[in-house]
Amino acid sequence: MKLNMTRLMAAATVALATLAAGAAQAQDIKPRLIRFGYGLNEQSNQGRAVKVFADEVNKLSGGKMKVRAIGAAALGSDTQMQQALIGGAQEMMVGSTATLVGITKEMALWDTPFLFNSVKEADAVLDGPTGEKIKDKLQEKGLVGLVYWENGFRNLTNNKQPVNKLEDLNGVKLRVMQNNVFLDSFKSLGANAVPLPFSELFTALETKAVDGQENPYNTILSSKFYEVQKYLTVTNHVYSPWIVTVSKKWWDGLSKDEQAVLMKAAKTSRDFERKDTREEAAKALAELKAKGMQVNELSPAEANRMRDRLTRVNASIAANVGMDLWQDVQKQLAQLRGQK
Repeated sequence: MKLNMTRLMAAATVALATLAAGAAQAQDIKPRLIRFGYGLNEQSNQGRAVKVFADEVNKLSGGKMKVRAIGAAALGSDTQMQQALIGGAQEMMVGSTATLVGITKEMALWDTPFLFNSVKEADAVLDGPTGEKIKDKLQEKGLVGLVYWENGFRNLTNNKQPVNKLEDLNGVKLRVMQNNVFLDSFKSLGANAVPLPFSELFTALETKAVDGQENPYNTILSSKFYEVQKYLTVTNHVYSPWIVTVSKKWWDGLSKDEQAVLMKAAKTSRDFERKDTREEAAKALAELKAKGMQVNELSPAEANRMRDRLTRVNASIAANVGMDLWQDVQKQLAQLRGQK
């Protein structure tokens, strides 16, 4: 009897030790940490959408995956973060498609002036076969594209006159991004295109070193260009997307379930971000009017005249991205516009 009791006590001790070890092991299993870098601040449309993404990942993974959002370019510029993703030193980011052109030349398609007439067209092409095809090209370079977000349509401001027709751009000293497509485009439209860093733009406008510039409404408002610019012309001449990317090195180490969580959360964040950005842009335009800017809208006929003038620039982009891809997007746009 005494022997049996001893055996029972020994067995109980082993069982308790096993349970304790299991509990300790469970405590040691830490959630998978994902560093998600972005350029704007936490209160921006980027910051709000990254938070939506982080909350979705936490919910869908049951807390097994945690996103650490790191904004205000604390992990570096878009190009620096892209290199960190390629090397596997960072997991995720969102940034401009324009900064990926040096890595994947097909991304230059989104720099095409007057490519899209509306956000509806942009959504359809970016989320459709053409957008997918370009995203897939990133994998050859060590990146995985999940979804496209929206930066927005770019519009013109200047101090000389409202731009109602193509000829109104003649001789206007217009600051443009330090990008050959933008330089060539505005020179072709008759403007005196001046490449200038964004950090120098307000002073250049204030001192009249340049007459005007082009940016989305949100940027025009937040940068207080209304203080030094009189006319705003709604041209929607370039639609600028952002893209959420993942390190391929890191992605390939995830399970199918983990990949599915990230993709589902990315799509939720995309839908939120586009709605949020568009609402913010509408408010920004109303505020710019309230601040005294004179706003006019370029007619579809004049937009078509500008498109025609940019044939050479578009031919250069088509040659760069490949004629098959160029023709794919033109065919898709024709279908969306009800052409045969």
